[in-house]
Amino acid sequence: MSVKVSELVPDMNEVNIKVRVLEAGELKEIQTFRGPRTLSEAIVGDETGRITLTLWGEHAGKISTGDAVEIKNGYTRVFRGEIRLNLGSRGTIEKIDDSEV
Repeated sequence: MSVKVSELVPDMNEVNIKVRVLEAGELKEIQTFRGPRTLSEAIVGDETGRITLTLWGEHAGKISTGDAVEIKNGYTRVFRGEIRLNLGSRGTIEKIDDSEV
């Protein structure tokens, strides 16, 4: 089942959502307790709101501003006081038709 941005709350798992990429960020590498990790961030949204999306690992850098995408098996976490949508190795992201968002 697909949710809307306004329905996202902290610590959700298996999030399926269709959003538009409002602003895609650059690829970057950070140090974590697991070692170096690659990520990119984007601001995404639908008609109900917007949220920061963090794409980890193989997903990093795969979207562009203006893309309509479907995220499957994402998860939410609170980072620096705000809810963020994340997509890691267990999830998928694919471009969809503009009319679906």
